[in-house]
Amino acid sequence: MKRLLLALAGLSFLLSAAAQDNIVKSLERNVPGQGKVTIHQDERIEALLGRGAVPSSTGERKTLRAAGYRVQVYAGSNTRQAKNEAHSVAASVKELFPDLPVYSFFSPPRWLCRVGDYRSVEEADAMMRKLRATGEFKEVSIVRDQIQIPL
Repeated sequence: MKRLLLALAGLSFLLSAAAQDNIVKSLERNVPGQGKVTIHQDERIEALLGRGAVPSSTGERKTLRAAGYRVQVYAGSNTRQAKNEAHSVAASVKELFPDLPVYSFFSPPRWLCRVGDYRSVEEADAMMRKLRATGEFKEVSIVRDQIQIPL
């Protein structure tokens, strides 16, 4: 009987925690007789957990970070020339597709240029085909990345 009660209590706790948005919300819930936990943290930490919104530098637009796909159009070395090429490729993509988000950044040991924020590999594949069809980009591939979804 005691085991059954413990199993039911554990199951109810797991179900209530799963119903919460994330672990932070489940820790902050108010349970009579168990005290109250208050967590003070930056909103970006919740975004790392996949549920919160990340404020932009202006504070106006918020985005949600999630696992997804991007199309990589350039990968170079860690030289100044590679940096210039990555920014040049980013400018070329922006010129051809002005509404497409472009990310040019250094991820040791190389400079990368990636485009788009796609939730599925099919969406990324469609854009990859469009980029290849232009004939301007030597290396185009789909990569898994953290994407930004506007709220």
